[in-house]
Amino acid sequence: MTDLLNPALALLTLVLGGFGFLAPRYTADVLDLVPQPGTMGLSELRASAGGLFVALGAFCLLSGAGAAYFMLGVAYAGAAAGRALSLLLDAPPRRKAALYLAFEAGPAAWLLTWNAAAFASTG
Repeated sequence: MTDLLNPALALLTLVLGGFGFLAPRYTADVLDLVPQPGTMGLSELRASAGGLFVALGAFCLLSGAGAAYFMLGVAYAGAAAGRALSLLLDAPPRRKAALYLAFEAGPAAWLLTWNAAAFASTG
């Protein structure tokens, strides 16, 4: 199962990151972000919601290393922690934020649990 789900999650990460990388205005709209008159926000979306996730997903797929998949899980866990904190402090649209949290916490749990041994063996 790990041989299928790890690459599937990495590919999903790469594809979703591709939206931020190639279509930051669309990504801003989906995430309820309001573009400002300048273009620094688009640059930030391309970098943080795009390039970062494209690189993470691509590296996992290219290396196939369990430790890389573990670190992808760390990234998803960080996103889930930020989303959970936002649910407590920011009053985002609950259903949408909870759905995003599930899509962050679920992959985090899988990737961290099933790739922990590979990460532990790296050093």
